[in-house]
Amino acid sequence: MSEQSDVVIIGGGVIGLCAAHYLSASGVTVTLLESRKVGAACSDKNAGLVVPSHIIPLAAPGVIKKGLQWMLRPDSPFYIRPRFNLELLTWLWKFSRACSHDQMRHSMPVLNEMLHASSALFDGFSTASDNAFGLTRRGLLMLYKTEKALQAETRDADAARDLGQEVNVLRNSELEALEPNIRMSAAGGIHYVRDAHLDPEAFVRTVHTRLDKKLVRIEERTEVHGFESQGNHISAVQTSHGRIAGKEFVLAAGAWSPVLSKALGIKLPMQAGKGYSVTVSNLVEKPRLPFILAEAKVAVTPIGESFRFAGTMELSGLNEHISRRRVQAILKAVPAYFPSLDTHKAETRQAWTGLRPCTPDGLPYIGRFTRVKNLVAATGHAMLGISLAPFTGKLVSEIVQHKKPSVKLSPLSPERFE
Repeated sequence: MSEQSDVVIIGGGVIGLCAAHYLSASGVTVTLLESRKVGAACSDKNAGLVVPSHIIPLAAPGVIKKGLQWMLRPDSPFYIRPRFNLELLTWLWKFSRACSHDQMRHSMPVLNEMLHASSALFDGFSTASDNAFGLTRRGLLMLYKTEKALQAETRDADAARDLGQEVNVLRNSELEALEPNIRMSAAGGIHYVRDAHLDPEAFVRTVHTRLDKKLVRIEERTEVHGFESQGNHISAVQTSHGRIAGKEFVLAAGAWSPVLSKALGIKLPMQAGKGYSVTVSNLVEKPRLPFILAEAKVAVTPIGESFRFAGTMELSGLNEHISRRRVQAILKAVPAYFPSLDTHKAETRQAWTGLRPCTPDGLPYIGRFTRVKNLVAATGHAMLGISLAPFTGKLVSEIVQHKKPSVKLSPLSPERFE
């Protein structure tokens, strides 16, 4: 086939779908290409957290030291599969340079502005769909097993409060008052009041089904094999189903974005950060709030009548193999904080894994490339893909249509590491 649209979006995850939504709302014709089914990679079975609180970037002071302590343990929250890989080594070097107080102070206001704007946009999707994806605004409770960890993280809470976040530091009795449905074993917690949670698979489905079919054509199970260029512009993509031409192109392929950009001579520093989740439906005690079990780095999210346990950051390349050891490590961590939750018998065959696209400094890549004038990056969101999806989609629409962007783009430049 040979087709043409105003915009061709490469990647049918939550970022690509939200970009298609905002573009089509402006009357722009879109072709969205997805190598699998829409939302099947990293978008549908993640923790489902909408977290304006997560303003500390992945690259933060102290992360290197903690990572070195964990990296040789295959069951730890952070793991790097030992291998010699130049792209990994280059990424780690850039990551280590970004783990500074100066970089964190630079990144926090950027993330804060984007996350709050994106959180507000979810309300529009919720209203239009009669909240088909279960958006629930009860906040997020960070739970700390030890007093030492609670005291250390209180500094992050203070930084968030300084940027306008609504944050409460809670002790045992206050924890029980906030969440009476489950017994907790913890020194205390930090409640980020404005955070929310949702069913990510239902959100993907909602955005997908509400796209204007007259303006948006979705091609699933369609792989991009290459690009046709005229000067410094892309004229078309070559796919497994033929040639697709366009005026503008959006790279929203998540962890696979660097593979595609390389075909255009563009290096995009990124590593695939593998995360896991297990969804369980037979718990006796049912918490109302989502939690993050802080020391274990495990998220616990109510999704309908089920509960999703998610966590880990594993750098092992574009590898979607499910490690049962790492799944069990997530489940094993839960009873230490919730003694009444027996997760040992959970069905690990229901485990899921997704590859999160991680940049060296923890900020996504959003913006145009100078070498390829009609290519826009929308990738590198790491663990904030769901949280930032609506705002990223809106921002991509503004960039493509040469409108004034809602935020300053220079911190998000896909060429900032050149």
